Amino acid sequence: MDQTVTAPAGHPRRWAILGVLVISLLVVVLDNTVLNVALRTIADPVHGLGATQSELEWSINSYTLVFAGLLFTAGILADRLGRRITLVTGLAIFAIASLVSSYADSANQLIAARALMGLGAAAVMPATLSIIANVFEPRERGRAIGVWAGAVGLGVAIGPIVGGLLLEHFWWGSVFLINVPIAAAGVILVLALVPESRDPRPNRIDIVGVVLSVIGLTLLTYGVIEGGDAGFGDPQSWGTLVGAAVVLAGFILWELRVEFPSLDVRLFANRQFSASTGVIGLIFFAAMGAMFFGAFYLQLVRGYGPLASGALFVPFAVAQMVFAPRSAAMVKRFGPKAVSTVGLILVAVGLAAWLFVGETTPIWIVGAAFFIMGVGMANVMPPATESIMAALPREKAGVGSAVSNTIRQLGGALGVAALGAVLSSVYRDQLGSATDGLPPAAAEAARESISGAYGVASQAGPAAPQLLSHANEAFVTAMHWASAGSMVFAVLGALVALIWIPGKRPAGAPAPTSAEGLAEEQGVELVEA
Repeated sequence: MDQTVTAPAGHPRRWAILGVLVISLLVVVLDNTVLNVALRTIADPVHGLGATQSELEWSINSYTLVFAGLLFTAGILADRLGRRITLVTGLAIFAIASLVSSYADSANQLIAARALMGLGAAAVMPATLSIIANVFEPRERGRAIGVWAGAVGLGVAIGPIVGGLLLEHFWWGSVFLINVPIAAAGVILVLALVPESRDPRPNRIDIVGVVLSVIGLTLLTYGVIEGGDAGFGDPQSWGTLVGAAVVLAGFILWELRVEFPSLDVRLFANRQFSASTGVIGLIFFAAMGAMFFGAFYLQLVRGYGPLASGALFVPFAVAQMVFAPRSAAMVKRFGPKAVSTVGLILVAVGLAAWLFVGETTPIWIVGAAFFIMGVGMANVMPPATESIMAALPREKAGVGSAVSNTIRQLGGALGVAALGAVLSSVYRDQLGSATDGLPPAAAEAARESISGAYGVASQAGPAAPQLLSHANEAFVTAMHWASAGSMVFAVLGALVALIWIPGKRPAGAPAPTSAEGLAEEQGVELVEA
């Protein structure tokens, strides 16, 4: 019979269990940070899959949309079916999907496998936190979650380096294949060490809400990406966006009437909660879009290999690891409004630096821009989550955490889609007649993305230098437009924080009681950057 440990000292093997949970979490975190470095290689028609820019965007967003759509439901399933079995199932799904991803024969196969990876990750993330809450007594729980959060930071920091090393020595699929032995070890250790536990009174599962949300968000993302490819005047683009609006409106109406919603939209009636989650969504929108175009700039325009380009992402992660633990003290001293507003302004400054980055800009400027963005994000998450906790009653702490994590994922997905659309559209316009004289198929490939232009140039003979020169120039201009767009969203987030996030946490504000709520209060990023 399953039992929940309630001894005052916690589970006797609690620290060993925490180590297992860190391994389980690390494999999920490593995957996404590694993928940023691998995008260029996957786009290569010779050494990769020849993926188009829209397909690369989907390889990121298929994972993110499934993760966001199922995160809340996976937590309920873990409470109902058992946290250990949910964690084991999530790791097994993640390992199988990683194996399929590593040997995918086409971009579409990779996109489908990445969606399956999102399903596995959605099961892993909430289960690890719930198990921590189950095996640690309250006095040690904060320390345990701090170690758990450190694993997130470690994954963000070492992911680009691990990805770069793998791509320097092996084929592109190795960045996914590495997940398999780690996840397998996690499964064995979880079964050996982690006790099973359940919530005696779990919520019901909102199947209709989950289906409507995933369909609506997929249509929205597809419409935005398609608009970047074919223009927003194309019926396939605006028609899909209209369909997304209808489905998402139906989703909201359904969530308002169901007793146990998959996303509690009633929480957004609280202006402080809406502003705080909005700030989180806006900053991830801005930052994830910048990571997307930054990867192509470093590996194509500047010619850096996977390892060197991965190293240039590290300042972003290091800044968060250094400044996030200190930001809580800043919030206590100056209040969430001041700290989050300054953090968002720093992110905007880091993004503004990209407006001045060209083909020959000293590379330390790029590293500095990433570092400033990391410092800014490190000082946004804790005050925003502090404001969320202050806005909600104690019994809603876990629900608020799940909602803010969902918004975080959606912000990142829409950032990649929208800023990728800007990048694609401006690039094509700027390339202009540079592809005249090429065979129609080659000209179309070169116009589709800068990766396509480099693929065409490898077979273009004497015409290659001129084509690459035009492609680099067009991409840099498009990158400036995309960075300006991301900067606007960061500034918008700063305005939202300045107007609606409170200056100080009200006296007597409720403390979180759930694992997710505790993590949120500490400013922990449940999903990697």
